[in-house]
Amino acid sequence: MAMLGKRRPPRLRSGVSGLQGRGDARRSQPVAVDEEEGSVEIQSLAHDGRGVARTAAGKTVFVEGALPGERVRIAVHRTRQRFDEAHVRELITSSQERATPPCAHYGTCGGCDLQHLAVPAQRRHKTEVLRELLARQGIALEASLALLHRASEGYRRRARLGVRVDGEGRVHLGFRARHQHRLVDIGDCPVLVPSLSRLLVPLHSLVASLDAPRHVGHLELLESDQGVSLVVRQLREHDADTRRWRAFAEAQGMHLGRWLGREAPAFEWLTQAPALSCRLPAGEQELTLGFAPGDFLQANEAVNREMVSTARTWLTPLPERVLDLFAGVGNFSLPLAAGGARVTAVEGSPAMVERLADNACRNGLDVGARQADLNDPTAIRPLLETVSPGCVVLDPPRSGAEAVCHQLAAHPVAQVLYVACDPATLARDVACLVHGGYRVVRAAVADMFVHTSHLEAMLLLEHPTPVRQHQGASLDG
Repeated sequence: MAMLGKRRPPRLRSGVSGLQGRGDARRSQPVAVDEEEGSVEIQSLAHDGRGVARTAAGKTVFVEGALPGERVRIAVHRTRQRFDEAHVRELITSSQERATPPCAHYGTCGGCDLQHLAVPAQRRHKTEVLRELLARQGIALEASLALLHRASEGYRRRARLGVRVDGEGRVHLGFRARHQHRLVDIGDCPVLVPSLSRLLVPLHSLVASLDAPRHVGHLELLESDQGVSLVVRQLREHDADTRRWRAFAEAQGMHLGRWLGREAPAFEWLTQAPALSCRLPAGEQELTLGFAPGDFLQANEAVNREMVSTARTWLTPLPERVLDLFAGVGNFSLPLAAGGARVTAVEGSPAMVERLADNACRNGLDVGARQADLNDPTAIRPLLETVSPGCVVLDPPRSGAEAVCHQLAAHPVAQVLYVACDPATLARDVACLVHGGYRVVRAAVADMFVHTSHLEAMLLLEHPTPVRQHQGASLDG
């Protein structure tokens, strides 16, 4: 592996979920580190995919790039009071689940940190992480855990590339290095869709040819139904460079936009403005989901389609009224409305609410689009009162939906479908719902980002005695 034997810099971490090994029985039997050889036997994987071992004194060691059952010679690159962090210097015995990383940049690039683990084992790890995080909240998944997945390579339709000019004037274009701010030059990325990956080398050459490459903050690549779009974050105007960008876009047959300005950048298309869109499944029909640069859009289109189809299946027969919170531009709202539900969709961004309403109109669907701060408890209860939903759909950011779940626990509805991009905040919020009388009846892990420790999850909860709500009536009535 590329980084074996090289010392890693300090690892900056937040939270504690990634610093735990799985299995109390394993943690109760410490494995001694050979003080002379510096070797250790790996017992389990932490939530973030690092190998976990224990010293004879009982101290935990987290080892990057190591797998359960392996004995590895390690180098400790950070010592803390409760645990050490290390990396592999030499692989002594190898796990049968060890795989050859598909990317030449593995070990230096900061992404796709589980490439050394076979894909089926990656997915088992993610399902076990979800089960354990819920178990810590006293929630046992009695229902079978579905796994939503598609291709392991060539799946990512969005990418953000950093641009940096070093002290010697060399231009770097790529992704952040592991645990560092420096950029790793990327000439090929196996997880990007081919139409984006093949642009990496030409883009590097173009940026290196600019008169003012330091004016470029970053680049965003996106594949949609309209082809490839490139969005340039440009700090200052430079006429000659703008002409170069336009010529490049024309030669590549792509759409070109930019955010211009340092403090309050404004967006504009430098080529003919495309009506960006992608397709969503709705039973036997396909819907069109329009969006704009800067809107949230799932990076893995195939897995997102699986999630949308799963939501419709789980909610069959669809309740008469659905309240979709953190609705974005309508990823779940539109397919549920196409199935016959009366959907009220709520989003915090006014611009995305406008696009959500446009999407509903474009597809001939009756969706009520509203703007509200869903972190404000006082904004949530009136929504429940006026909409009187049979089901609430939650698709929040990584910070979760804590305020919403407290309201749903106090004023229950028949069903809650929670779609989460962070399993730790999901476990916290679901614990609140379970304490309020809900029960988990369906669960799934969506492998949205293969070769990484990131997981998305879907849970369907039901309440046996939902508050009978009537439009315009008080929840207490």
